[in-house]
Amino acid sequence: MATVAERVIAVTAQVLKVTPEEVKAEHSFTTDLGAESVQSIELVAMFEEEFGIEMDEDAALAVETVGGAVEFIANVCKEQGVDVEQ
Repeated sequence: MATVAERVIAVTAQVLKVTPEEVKAEHSFTTDLGAESVQSIELVAMFEEEFGIEMDEDAALAVETVGGAVEFIANVCKEQGVDVEQ
């Protein structure tokens, strides 16, 4: 099973149409990766689907970096009893 970070990077690359190699933990979804608001909402939906979780949309949209998303999703998975590989 892929780690949370690997899965976040894969989903981000797919939604934003970049290669996984271009996605780094310190990257901002908007500034560095060019996500627009509609893509940010799509990312939240895709992360929920990928991990089988439900996130608070406002809290999820407040996460600005890829690394922040990894941390946020890992915490939500833990809270909701979803087993993920760190």
